[in-house]
Amino acid sequence: MAIILITGGARSGKSKRAEMRTRAFPGQPVYVATAEALDAEMEARIAGHRARRGTDWIEREVPLDLVPALVASDGGGARLVDCLTLWLSNLMHTERDWEREIKELAGALPRLKSPVVLVTNEVGLGIVPDNALARSFRDAAGFMNQAIAAVADEAEFVVAGLPMKLK
Repeated sequence: MAIILITGGARSGKSKRAEMRTRAFPGQPVYVATAEALDAEMEARIAGHRARRGTDWIEREVPLDLVPALVASDGGGARLVDCLTLWLSNLMHTERDWEREIKELAGALPRLKSPVVLVTNEVGLGIVPDNALARSFRDAAGFMNQAIAAVADEAEFVVAGLPMKLK
């Protein structure tokens, strides 16, 4: 079993890298999508990801209940979770206990049998946001990334399409 965390900025090549890493494992890959197509722009993004991946993936749309989806899909091919940052946003938007959910995810990952590749955004590299909500999200994302990196077997930071091994 392997837990691989891939982080980086927007449009850095994280998803493409994660797809490649997931395909390297035996079995049919499972794409666990946390995004929701709430507008035309997001629909286009999702369509672009689907077109790049091709049709050989099993796809699961999981905007909130990530741990149950990973447990239910365990024992098959490697799972790609894209992305944790959107999952966190969904949790915060629906006022779920994101701290508890992150702890649950960090606790569940090492118990799974099949590999999991997780994509997340590194949102804390820029200026301090000017509003409380954005600061709360940035802080929560940082805590989440630390918690998942702590249990990951490998971690990579992708910049300009180039991966750098962190762990």
